[in-house]
Amino acid sequence: MFAISLGDDGAELRPLEPWQAEEFLAHMDRGREFIGEHIPLADAARDLDSARAFLRGYAEKTAQDAGRIYGIWTDGTLVGGVLFRTMDVVAGTAEAGCWLEPSAVGRGLITRACRVIIDWAVETRGLHRVEWRVSSKNLPSIAVARRLGMTREGVLRAHHPYRGTRTDLEVWSVLAPEWRAAKTA
Repeated sequence: MFAISLGDDGAELRPLEPWQAEEFLAHMDRGREFIGEHIPLADAARDLDSARAFLRGYAEKTAQDAGRIYGIWTDGTLVGGVLFRTMDVVAGTAEAGCWLEPSAVGRGLITRACRVIIDWAVETRGLHRVEWRVSSKNLPSIAVARRLGMTREGVLRAHHPYRGTRTDLEVWSVLAPEWRAAKTA
């Protein structure tokens, strides 16, 4: 397995696979309320079977070239992750996402990890557009989209119910030429 350094603080980005379901569940248990505030991931991995099924789903997406999931480790502990929730290589698009447990907040881990996967999507896979869909209430995730040089395209008002409340969903994106221009600037 490979690990990509995310900087001098020892943080690493690695594939997150079904055999790591116990570690993934322990991570979810540590951050369940915080992670679940804005995204349903915390509800998708409630026990070992559901955690394994979630990771297996991403293994299948990887095999079909339709998505990817990566964990972020600090000091040997899984503390968060980034993913391509969807990926359409033919259309040249992907939707990126992220999560983090409270102990790892404020260190720039998500921004650094997203730079790695977006750069891979654009430069290695040749994708043209990477989207970021985020609840309008999730200000830290919106800040990540800004730091990544994404453009806010609009708001899908009352897009979906989440934990009993309809949620506005912002759509952000970066296009390959914008990504490349920002890297050289």
